[in-house]
Amino acid sequence: MTGGGTHWVFGYGSLMWNPGFPHIGSQAARISGFHRKLCVYSFHYRGTPEKPGLVFGLDRGGSCTGMAFEVAAPDWPGAWDYLRRREQVTMVYREVFSPVKLRDGRMVRALTYVVDRRHDQCAAGLTDQQIAVLVRQGEGISGRNTDYVRNTHAHLASLSIADPSLARIIALLEA
Repeated sequence: MTGGGTHWVFGYGSLMWNPGFPHIGSQAARISGFHRKLCVYSFHYRGTPEKPGLVFGLDRGGSCTGMAFEVAAPDWPGAWDYLRRREQVTMVYREVFSPVKLRDGRMVRALTYVVDRRHDQCAAGLTDQQIAVLVRQGEGISGRNTDYVRNTHAHLASLSIADPSLARIIALLEA
């Protein structure tokens, strides 16, 4: 695996279109062993305790195409600190360094946030219909849950990344 003294971050949800940290490059990348899923209850950013929404997590099984961001070594401590403050508010994600295959064919190790199935906010196992209901009702300090899901879907489409599972959820939201 290569990295050239830089560090990598794998994004599969809002990190793809709103990374929020300095990076020197990005490209589509695929991670194996995990798939993108609306599987994390959101009580803060995209919902409330009374009306939770859902945000993306990487859940076990399959594969996922997202974006890998290359971070220069001097920027790494600040970027990692930012990501921890952003992604680890409730500790629903586990920080793992996983191999990802970049679109250019290189393999790199990337910081990745994977859903912790033991956490109370884990919503793995919901049907598409249950997901759509939660997404429709969710609204939190970062806005409407439907906007978050649609933005992620639109960003994937702009990168020519197909996600059939997310396309099914979008179809239910539009119905």
